[in-house]
Amino acid sequence: MDNSHPGAESKVAALTFGFWIIKIFATTLGEVGGNALSQTEGFGYLASTAIFGMLLIVAVVAQIRAERFYPSLYWCVIVATTLAGTTMADLCDRSLGIGYLGGSLLLFSLVIATLALWYRTMGSVAINTVTSPKVEAFYWTTIMFSQTLGTALGDWMADSTGLGYNGSALLIGAALVVIAALYYLTDVSHTFLFWAAFILTRPLGATLANSLDKPAANGGLGINDVTLSAAFAVLIIVSLFVVPQQAGSHAPARRSS
Repeated sequence: MDNSHPGAESKVAALTFGFWIIKIFATTLGEVGGNALSQTEGFGYLASTAIFGMLLIVAVVAQIRAERFYPSLYWCVIVATTLAGTTMADLCDRSLGIGYLGGSLLLFSLVIATLALWYRTMGSVAINTVTSPKVEAFYWTTIMFSQTLGTALGDWMADSTGLGYNGSALLIGAALVVIAALYYLTDVSHTFLFWAAFILTRPLGATLANSLDKPAANGGLGINDVTLSAAFAVLIIVSLFVVPQQAGSHAPARRSS
């Protein structure tokens, strides 16, 4: 199946070391930002999800309609998915009463179902094929579900396994080191490893955020969510200027058979 578009350019960021650093900053911002609106400011999970959901829709539409890769727009969409994912996961886990494990299993199923539908429809889930609006829609849907899954998974690990926030962060960090080793030292599918790393960086950011904003009695440092949100927003903005930003490689055009 030929899904490439002659002359089309990738509209997603290149997978550099800097990409993963900014991704972790973005996931941490998503956690503290979601908590700031839903808990600190008292909007609640449902209203916060609606607010961040509208922000996400506007950002995704702008991203899909854009003719080329714009780093600031791309990372705005990533941050919007982490913000909406945080409050959406909390809404499922707590307000709907299905618990952290139930929420994690539900969202994992949605990620797998989206990837399966993407593969069945387009013939690939590799990010170097993200050069058309249809593929981009699958890409952002998968990311949205993966960000939401990451929040639920991070909460489950920290609260239900006895690892706590720091222990969970260390375990996830070790898993990411293993994924990096598999990427550079083995022939394991890079597409599979990308999605595994993308999903795991979300609970890493969530557990790091919780270790900063939760009360000391619960294993955190008790730093205000609004303050943390501002700090991580600044870190991301500075990173966009310091870290070279470029579009990732894309699949070469092929003649249809």
